[in-house]
Amino acid sequence: MDNSELPFGIERSLLRLDANDPYLCLHFVIVFVRDQERSLRFYVDNLGFRVAVDHKFEDGRRWIEVAPPDGNAHIGLAPVEPGADIESFISQETRIWFITEDVNRKYEEWKARGVRFRFPPQAPAWGGIHTRFEDPDGNSFGLAGFDELTRGVETKRRVLAQKYEAERRAAQEIEIARQVQARLFPQVHPEVKTLEYAGLCVQARQVGGDYFDFLDLGQQRLGLVIGDVSGKGIAAALLMANLQANLRSQSALVLTQPELFLRSVNDLFYGNTVESAYASLFFAEYDPESCRLRYANCGHLSGLILRSDNALCRLDSTTTLVGLFQDWECNFAEFKLAPGDLLTLYTDGVTEAVNDRGEEFGEENLIQRLRHYRDQTCQAAVEAITNEVCALSPGNQQDDITLILARCRSHP
Repeated sequence: MDNSELPFGIERSLLRLDANDPYLCLHFVIVFVRDQERSLRFYVDNLGFRVAVDHKFEDGRRWIEVAPPDGNAHIGLAPVEPGADIESFISQETRIWFITEDVNRKYEEWKARGVRFRFPPQAPAWGGIHTRFEDPDGNSFGLAGFDELTRGVETKRRVLAQKYEAERRAAQEIEIARQVQARLFPQVHPEVKTLEYAGLCVQARQVGGDYFDFLDLGQQRLGLVIGDVSGKGIAAALLMANLQANLRSQSALVLTQPELFLRSVNDLFYGNTVESAYASLFFAEYDPESCRLRYANCGHLSGLILRSDNALCRLDSTTTLVGLFQDWECNFAEFKLAPGDLLTLYTDGVTEAVNDRGEEFGEENLIQRLRHYRDQTCQAAVEAITNEVCALSPGNQQDDITLILARCRSHP
């Protein structure tokens, strides 16, 4: 139901999206009272109003505003200035009207709390139902209801109930999707005798498009995978699941035909997704005997290798993004790791994370943190670095944060 269809100004103060005209609403009306504290207790305890403002000034004066629980405008409880004619300000018909969907029920409720009414609810010739009540000073107020209002409120409640139920179901489905996606991340870490490794993904939403994996390729070989699919949220999560399924289903080709392996992955991803879908991907096959890393960087951020002497090497792109082109060529490169070398793979959620001043975490800072934590276990270092990245903008993470660390070690 559009707000313009709601009777008698329900939700009349909702903000407009356009700013062509300045925002304007009724803030408060003043009711003069003899004793502010006594009147405050009446409005809060007898009528069930809420305190909107209660401010004491340095000169001892006090300003109080109260509002009905569902109201937008406030009532300012103002004391009469000393020397003024009190009777001209107090015990007046205020011409303030409150509106409710059930006048009779509100009448019985307030009457039981000691509120004084001038007459029981009546149905006048102009329709609806109304009565008048007084505050402790005798100021009188109108209380009215209309059939259109009651129907409007009931309709609005049904709409809200349907909305909340849809949101509840959507949240439930998102939670199921989160649990399913969590199972897509590696549940088992294949043992590799010359490599210590760990990975972690901290999603910006309940589901996301970052992906990492550790694949048992057979013959003691390990596959290290990290990727970042286009988009965010559910759409990205579906693409991520598609990419993971393609990689795992085709991984038997890695050892004998690595280029064919990734071409097959690209063909499946391209054929099963919309034209705008793509993913950056870094795939590496590690041989524990030779400590050789055979890799393909498909439009992903450069892999970083921190040598044992703290020198830095980069594993740059060897081919373009996955899923963007049907005719796609794949090129692999090799790098031989030495004991103590630390391989780092990450997504842009790490380096592009920003603090409240708009400053990025950045690659240089990542390299510094790698040097700082290099003597810790890969698992401890991964957790420490991701915690630092998340701490930049707590509660306002903009992108998935995914990090893999792998350290070459000597034969046992």
